[in-house]
Amino acid sequence: MVSSPHEAMHRIFQEHPELFSRVSEVLGVDFAPPTSFTVLPNDLTETKPLERRVDTLLRLDTEGDGSFLLAVEAQGKKDPDKPASWAYYASYLLTKYRLQPVLLVVCQDRSTAEWAARPVRFGPPKWPLLTLRPLVAGPHNMPLITSPAEVRKDLALATLAAITHATNPDIGAILKAMTNVLRDTPAALSNPIIEFIAQGMGKHPSAALWRKLVAVDLSFYTSPLSEELRDEGRAEGRAEDVLTVLAERGIDVPEAVRERVTGCGDVEVLGRWLRRAVTAPSADAIFGDG
Repeated sequence: MVSSPHEAMHRIFQEHPELFSRVSEVLGVDFAPPTSFTVLPNDLTETKPLERRVDTLLRLDTEGDGSFLLAVEAQGKKDPDKPASWAYYASYLLTKYRLQPVLLVVCQDRSTAEWAARPVRFGPPKWPLLTLRPLVAGPHNMPLITSPAEVRKDLALATLAAITHATNPDIGAILKAMTNVLRDTPAALSNPIIEFIAQGMGKHPSAALWRKLVAVDLSFYTSPLSEELRDEGRAEGRAEDVLTVLAERGIDVPEAVRERVTGCGDVEVLGRWLRRAVTAPSADAIFGDG
């Protein structure tokens, strides 16, 4: 499983290219919905020196805006070298495909998003040669969707919004609204969404919350990731049971024991430790190492 939110923030556009027109509307720029699309190779490397890859590259064909290229970049932090790379991407894509490029940068924190949204001018101050102006989606401008009815209106947009709000204090309500809708969504559509959100939560505390919601609310789904998430949720619950039994019996639990229990992902092993916790004379005794 790819744990980085980076993948989810751009790959969702490969699965739902029509999402760009809705995101651009949220950002105040009205692009027509695509009538067709093509996922293009993301390798922008020249024959020699430096390897350059845009995260996701799409050709979108529309009735209102004609055909254009959409480059999607997931940006996790401020990087002073990125604007020059993005300008290179735009020039290269225009030269190679003879289509106008649009750059969408997706972020999970407001500071990075505001940094990425600032126009960058290239050239001498008296006569700038060009100006880079990416569209930026982040927690500062993506909708905060906590209503299942709103999720149902646009599942792809709600998914991206949830990913950009991974650290929001209301993330519990956001993710609960997602599972409420995914319960009634066909598996062919819901399973990739489950994966995108799992990736998008990354190593944030919201990742554990999503695992628990998948294990409980989406227990009948059978995608590889949902099975993995449910196993993790069961292991976490069983580990809590072990520690609870020891605490109820008044047995002191050293930090080393606590870490070993909570760090175990094997449900069968945890079950064995749980049975031993009922009668063990000490916390260490549940492991049966001796």
